[in-house]
Amino acid sequence: MASSFQGVDFYNLDSLLSDEERMIRDTVRQWVDENVMPVIQEAYIGRKFPRELISGMGELGMLGANLPEEYGCAGLNNVAYGIIMQELERGDSGVRSFASVQGALVMYPIHAFGSEEHRREWLPKLATGEKIGCFGLTEPDYGSNPGGMITTARKTDGGWVLNGTKMWITNGSMADVAIIWAQTGEIGDTKSIRGFVVPTDVKGFTARDQKGKLSLLASDTSELHLEDVEVGEDALLPASGGLKSPLMCLTQARFGIAWGALGAAMACYDEALQYAKERVMFDTVIGGKQIQQIRLAEMLTGITQGQLMALQLGRLKDAGTMTPQQVSMAKRTNVNMACEVAREARRLLGGNGILVEYSAMRHMANLESVYTYEGTHDIHGLILGQAATGIAAY
Repeated sequence: MASSFQGVDFYNLDSLLSDEERMIRDTVRQWVDENVMPVIQEAYIGRKFPRELISGMGELGMLGANLPEEYGCAGLNNVAYGIIMQELERGDSGVRSFASVQGALVMYPIHAFGSEEHRREWLPKLATGEKIGCFGLTEPDYGSNPGGMITTARKTDGGWVLNGTKMWITNGSMADVAIIWAQTGEIGDTKSIRGFVVPTDVKGFTARDQKGKLSLLASDTSELHLEDVEVGEDALLPASGGLKSPLMCLTQARFGIAWGALGAAMACYDEALQYAKERVMFDTVIGGKQIQQIRLAEMLTGITQGQLMALQLGRLKDAGTMTPQQVSMAKRTNVNMACEVAREARRLLGGNGILVEYSAMRHMANLESVYTYEGTHDIHGLILGQAATGIAAY
């Protein structure tokens, strides 16, 4: 189905954006229409990330867009960054995931915890897409509880030796560099968790494609195996320390997801709306039926609520007052809403809804992964419960 996307803006949020933010939105929206939409169906069916998109993302400054210009990044505010994530996920969650990992989980920790040498060496190349990065935190037995990780980094006379396995790693099979989190002390000591910049071509580092996925098919997902991987002393991110460091990275990524989910929901709503106005059944368009109008009204309401939440979250982040708990609420709420919108859009489309020519079922399947990763829906609920009561329930 040809894209006729004009945006979903029932509350005139455009009036709350700056001229620059609107320009960035329109530029990325056009780029997605011209570059992502023509290839994403084939990429999804072929279970392959469309790598030809990377250079374009780099040229337009989408990678690490909210990091400083002095390192080759765009230096945009966080609302503009969020808008970029929204428009990329309107194309596909896998495309936004690539940009999210590159910017929030690789470039951000290098900028926040790395040395000046790390920043100068890696950030400009990652910003253009010349180099690709991945983030190694999750392990086969430790997802929601990253503090239980068993990957180790042992000090040697010349540097460090890393051993362990990481799982569900976006960009892993095509990465040039990995940010690996490991225990430098006793297993279970969350204070000893440190980050390392690990080139993927070192001896003992292997990446294997994750098999059997039924979601995020147009995304590179891998297992990483580190067997006696030797790195120099300079591989350590010197300002990293404790579980707080990788969690700070996840907060950056979750912020982008809260915006990205809006893009997927907007794509599904727009597709369902256009279909409802064109599809004739029992001698009238289905958009004239009460059940479909209620379905569309619920979609539109959820999207509008999510837009208002994401925009305020972005303003708080730009003001430096945003909290991780606020990010948890936005990630949890907007992804859940997007899952519901995608499901209802697929149902409105009837039998056509299962065809790859329409986007609703692709988004629906992708969003089930987004619902789980970067903190599951339920874990974010417990984070909010702790914020409300002061009592940790996990």
